[in-house]
Amino acid sequence: MKSSEAYLPGPAIRADYTPQGIVEEHLHPCSVKGPSRRRLIAYLPADYYEGSQRYPVLYLLHGARGYETTWIRKGRVYQTCDSLWREGKAVPCIVIMPNVNSYNDDYDYDGGRFKDAFESIFEVNGIVESAFMKDVVQFVDSLYRTVPDAAHRAVAGLSIGGYQSILFAANYPQEFGYVGAMSPYTWALGHPSATRHQFYGGLESKMKKQFETAPPKVFYLYAGKWDMMRPSTLKLHHRMSLNGYPHGYARYPGSHNWKPGWTDELKDFMQRIFKEN
Repeated sequence: MKSSEAYLPGPAIRADYTPQGIVEEHLHPCSVKGPSRRRLIAYLPADYYEGSQRYPVLYLLHGARGYETTWIRKGRVYQTCDSLWREGKAVPCIVIMPNVNSYNDDYDYDGGRFKDAFESIFEVNGIVESAFMKDVVQFVDSLYRTVPDAAHRAVAGLSIGGYQSILFAANYPQEFGYVGAMSPYTWALGHPSATRHQFYGGLESKMKKQFETAPPKVFYLYAGKWDMMRPSTLKLHHRMSLNGYPHGYARYPGSHNWKPGWTDELKDFMQRIFKEN
């Protein structure tokens, strides 16, 4: 079972598609309890190394049972980027896909041990999230020619990754100017702990401060017509509307799944970010 790609992160480049951009893999150091290093995948525009241009960055998060290669293996991220960039429908950017699962240590991580949905959901404790800016964002900014400000930094994700995207932007409103939450999983989240409360607690007050001091340029909520998270996503949409927080909401066909669903939602989100208007 462990040899199956379904139970491992798998390769960053698959046999069924040759990316037109540049795929790079890195092991970034970790500063909090857990594995000492984690793998992340970077996707760069094809001409990245041909000039000195700086690029905006999209941080793309997986959900439960996911890894740093989930958007590659199931979400067609390379195909989406290639077609949108080629047709001029999206601003070329650096796409970063990290692993944000909870692991106890290097032995538990084991290069990205498979975690089923139940384990993933109930191990969301805020530890990895609390170090995201230092361990992932600062690492990426030191490695690539980025524009390290909120106007050129987006975060988006599916399911738990969608909820984490909302919280990253709420906790660090000066750091993320674009937010995409696809079927954000707002239900059971880990065991009570100080780190969980610090990161996930007080969302309403955090969002109030966020939209008062540094409102996102784009904040978009997505859910499928038959999505189990559509009721809670719709509730968040209504609450944001009542508070006057500028944002968008889109209902897609399908359910808590890739297509129709998250694959199409990513395509929509990428056409909204890093643009002047």
